[in-house]
Amino acid sequence: MNKIFISFLCFFAYTINHAQIHEVGVFLGGSNYVGDVGLTNYIYPNEPAFGILYKWNKSPRHSYRLSYTQSQISSDDRDSEEAGRYNRGYSFVNNIKELSAGIEFNFFDFNLHNDKPKVTPYVYSGLSYFLFDGKYLSGNTIETNGISTSIAIPMTVGIKSNISRSLILGLEVGARYTFTDNIDGSNPSNESLPKFGNINNNDWYVFSGATLTYTFGEKQCYCSE
Repeated sequence: MNKIFISFLCFFAYTINHAQIHEVGVFLGGSNYVGDVGLTNYIYPNEPAFGILYKWNKSPRHSYRLSYTQSQISSDDRDSEEAGRYNRGYSFVNNIKELSAGIEFNFFDFNLHNDKPKVTPYVYSGLSYFLFDGKYLSGNTIETNGISTSIAIPMTVGIKSNISRSLILGLEVGARYTFTDNIDGSNPSNESLPKFGNINNNDWYVFSGATLTYTFGEKQCYCSE
């Protein structure tokens, strides 16, 4: 994952010399998981999350977006209001390291050539590749077994505004539908290991928080390409 981070920074350096309107910044917020252990709330951040992101604004309505986000996620049956889960008493902690790329679409024109205050809701989607701890159930304890990888589809909604000539503040919630059901250890690939929960539903994780980006680059006119 260190190689990914270094490549990310090198990409930023390259774009400075090939710039139109670019943004680079940070994401700070929280994360939560939705699956076969603990609470089933879709937006209930209980662990800190942070990341870096880059946007290439191709028009006032859309931009290409690349981000790296990581967080510890955790869940405990004892927090659930479902009697079955509460009495079962499983819990786990996992670590998510995600690289995501896709397109962000603005509902209203967000023209960075214009310094006037502006606000717009936006949506983002694309494809995410992430690393996580492999899990399995041993007795009544969910254990860790190596590193696993999977992909996910991010579905993000947010709202953003320019708070100065060069800074943009955004608030967003991004749910990830994953292509694995084993973030919580409920469905390991090893058929000899026990399974639990609904093995027909994959796991989700959610990042909720704020983005702060700095705009840079030559303010050329947007062109259709």
